[in-house]
Amino acid sequence: MSSSTEMSKARALSELRQFLKKLLLEPGTLEKTLEIAKRHYGDHKMLDKVADDITAETLVKIPMTPEERTEADQLFLELLKEVVEESQALY
Repeated sequence: MSSSTEMSKARALSELRQFLKKLLLEPGTLEKTLEIAKRHYGDHKMLDKVADDITAETLVKIPMTPEERTEADQLFLELLKEVVEESQALY
């Protein structure tokens, strides 16, 4: 593995760690983010709307445009979408 790949991986892990820390600091944040994701489920701009609402309604700040998001931001949004899709499949 090249050193630039290792640095990129380390940066992504650091970003993800900081992101998860923010989620854990505010009680109810995880539940709120799931509620927001469910609200926008099925919308073709779901990830952008979820990012905007999470920023507006919680202490977690996610840039609206994908180009400005960190890997951790994008990973979290995709994970939220996946969780909502799986919960919808159960019903």
